[in-house]
Amino acid sequence: MALDTLIFVLVSGIVLGGLYALMATGLSVVWTTLNVFNFAHGSFVALGAYIAWQVAQQGTGAWSFVFGAGASVLIMFGLGFVMHYCLIKPFERNQNLVLLSVITTLAASSIIENGIQLAWGPRDKQIAAPLTGNVELFGTAIAALDLLTLAIAIAALLALAMFLRRTSTGRAMRAAAQNREAAELMGFRAARLFALTLGISAATAALAGVFIGSLRFINPAFGADPLMKSLIVVILGGVARFTSPIYAAFVVGIVESFSVYFLGLYWAPAVLFAMMIIVLLVKPEGLFGFRSRTL
Repeated sequence: MALDTLIFVLVSGIVLGGLYALMATGLSVVWTTLNVFNFAHGSFVALGAYIAWQVAQQGTGAWSFVFGAGASVLIMFGLGFVMHYCLIKPFERNQNLVLLSVITTLAASSIIENGIQLAWGPRDKQIAAPLTGNVELFGTAIAALDLLTLAIAIAALLALAMFLRRTSTGRAMRAAAQNREAAELMGFRAARLFALTLGISAATAALAGVFIGSLRFINPAFGADPLMKSLIVVILGGVARFTSPIYAAFVVGIVESFSVYFLGLYWAPAVLFAMMIIVLLVKPEGLFGFRSRTL
């Protein structure tokens, strides 16, 4: 493999890793905090992309992309916040919460997917990229949009980490995730904190969807792939620490990029699933996980 090809494949994998980290971190935070798996997470990615596309269509240039991304993140945050009260909170005291949350989030995913098709139709769409052209990196031409995507993904993850660790609300969310009863005895409103968690998860999913929609075509059913990749990342990395799925996301992105180059597009998912199975057999808590779970 030539050096320029190696750099191109590696950068492509790192960019994929940044997008997967955005998607998987939101899924991991919900899983860790609410103890439920959100099957609507992939639909959040898809809906976020379509909202950004709709807003960006109203203007031209890079600012239309910025407005579209901002509107998508804000709307999806509100939707995630409300969906907690509709899908999770009514059943939180039920002993079958895990099963019920699977049913409700699957139903939400189906409703969102069909709603997208009714609103925007089945045809593929693509968000106009805010940047064009290439950047020279070690003699290799790298798309400027790829570098922008990676930079914003890392910035968003750093901002989320700072929010969780440095702000009173973030620390309250972590406390509620570790021990809800103790947090409520201290005066925290756990239901609102959990709704905020799902809102943040939906917002990060929307941001990932915006950049996916600018890099490739989107359709109403494309959320299934982000959900699958997020699940693989969370299982590989574990949920013991905030950074665990982030590290795993970059591993998955790089492995997928090299798998596509050497084996082809259709073999890449098989490689990822094989890697996931091996990790589950050898280290069930994940590559970067511990047996205890905290934010």
